[in-house]
Amino acid sequence: MNDDSVNTVLANNVKDVASKPEVNDLSLGGMNEIMISQIEVNPFQPRSEFDEQALYELADSIKLQGLIQPITVRKVNAHAYQLISGERRLRASKIAGLTQIPAYVRQANDQQMLEMALIENIQRENLNAIEVALSFQRMIDEVGLRQEELGDRVSKNRSTVTNYLRLLKLPPDIQASIRDGQISMGHAKAIITITDPVVQLYIHKQIMQQGLSVRKVEEMVRELQYKKAKKEGKKPEELTFQVQKIQDDLASKFGTMVKIKMADSGKGAIEIPFLSADDMGRILEMLDW
Repeated sequence: MNDDSVNTVLANNVKDVASKPEVNDLSLGGMNEIMISQIEVNPFQPRSEFDEQALYELADSIKLQGLIQPITVRKVNAHAYQLISGERRLRASKIAGLTQIPAYVRQANDQQMLEMALIENIQRENLNAIEVALSFQRMIDEVGLRQEELGDRVSKNRSTVTNYLRLLKLPPDIQASIRDGQISMGHAKAIITITDPVVQLYIHKQIMQQGLSVRKVEEMVRELQYKKAKKEGKKPEELTFQVQKIQDDLASKFGTMVKIKMADSGKGAIEIPFLSADDMGRILEMLDW
């Protein structure tokens, strides 16, 4: 699904007019030709990255065929409009050298602006999972929707919405890998079943270093959960926030489940486990051994 063919809820709610109005006949709900210089970008745009090559390809198409799918704007004052949806089309039209662009003019307050922009972006197929998750979270926080309502708005069941939202609880390093396409949604769903961020980072490191499949990661997670379940009820000593932060940072640095043990006296030990002789060599190299 590309930007020109996407059929969003915005276009569905707009009543087409039988004939094209003059440039100055800016009727609400109708399609108008608006000066690009009068259009401000959408401050609620949830999408932060645009593929430059794809923009130039769309610009070439616009030069040949014109803009097929109009953008949607709201009127700010007599000489200014604010973009609701279609920033990619607007950018490509500027590259193509257009001075005017076809647009639907709608009435919308800030909350409606945000909701329409989020819904349109969520319906696109080229958003990464983190962008979708962030859009879902914004609709909950800023639009005030419950997860059930959100699922209805974007035509997804509640479990799908929940799985996306859970991605935002993963450590930043893992979120970045999902965003950049280095690990899949399947990898992420397996990692999420582990609640300890140190273990999550360990699994993530193994995926990145060894190119583990989703199935292999699922097996690893099951094995870790089984070992945890077999342990007797001896509760580990609580670490202070500062020591826990050091432990997490070391685990991220070495890509293994580093453990810090510290007594009240301040004495203790740092354990850096390894999986093989090669893994030990990797860790020793990082320690400049």
